[in-house]
Amino acid sequence: MQRAVSVVARLGFRLQAFSPDLCRPLSFTQTKICGSDRVKLMESLVVGDIAELRPNQGTLSLFTNEAGGILDDLIVTNTSEGHLYVVSNAGCWEKDLALMQDKVRELQNQGRDVGLEVLDNALLALQGPTAAQVLQAGVADDLRKLPFMTSAVMEVFGVSGCRVTRCGYTGEDGVEISVPAAGAVHLATALLENPEVKLAGLAARDSLRLEAGLCLYGNDIDEHTTPVEGSLSWTLGKRRRAAMDFPGAKVIVPQLKGKVQRRRVGLMCEGAPMRAHSPILNMEGTMIGTVTSGCPSPSLKKNVAMGYVPFEYSRPGTKLMVEVRRKQQMAVVSKMPFVPTNYYTLK
Repeated sequence: MQRAVSVVARLGFRLQAFSPDLCRPLSFTQTKICGSDRVKLMESLVVGDIAELRPNQGTLSLFTNEAGGILDDLIVTNTSEGHLYVVSNAGCWEKDLALMQDKVRELQNQGRDVGLEVLDNALLALQGPTAAQVLQAGVADDLRKLPFMTSAVMEVFGVSGCRVTRCGYTGEDGVEISVPAAGAVHLATALLENPEVKLAGLAARDSLRLEAGLCLYGNDIDEHTTPVEGSLSWTLGKRRRAAMDFPGAKVIVPQLKGKVQRRRVGLMCEGAPMRAHSPILNMEGTMIGTVTSGCPSPSLKKNVAMGYVPFEYSRPGTKLMVEVRRKQQMAVVSKMPFVPTNYYTLK
């Protein structure tokens, strides 16, 4: 399957696009954390090592609670302009903002130098194998020098003040462009003038992120899931693990050394596609877990899914069954990503 270049645009929203399909909005919250104690604030809320980020480098991290549950996933970038740029899910807008604002007030009351600003920017996602080639026509910066999970502020097709980040939610090469709201429609229109670029709907985005093994908050991870259970242990910074100084560390860190009761796994099956809430059974027919996301894979021509099973059933190659439309069918635990990712790294 050709993975097309895609763009999405709408004021105040991110519309993800990958094929000529119905467009739907997918919102993200963009926040700026300022002040000399900005890293201290962020590290009091997330599991990642924010202090080690180089200028304009970003990382996926997690807000966690004291029980070790995931409150949201987010990307934190250490900008060269002296602030942290944070992108989180707008579906968690109220709790994320309250979490950060409460911590800002707490630190300010201690005399710390920290502040928070919510950005009134749109976020456009341009994804696909030739995304950088398409964007290069509208920027002076050399995008070959912008590897995965780094960003730079630049003028894009005549719109100044855009932050271009080499990342995305598809497993493909691509960028997300934070653009001042007043310039969003102009920029989206300019991108769509290239015949390579097509709009696409949420279902297309969802199939790509699932092929890449990427979690959807509220489906695959939530407040009752720890990073270790969610197979997201790699988000835990080594220094943070040793210091055990992030919310829920007393629950999460011991899980790294022992067995957890359940794990997020990939599943593949023939027949009818697995969907969220489909029961997962062992070969004796006993229900042992639940599918959290599932769909047909356009790239593999097979059905793929993610779900949670007890640790002893989490090894790749383990044969299980899933119940779809009240019928049981064979499934096998599979490594993720299902389709190899194509992120751009410097050679």
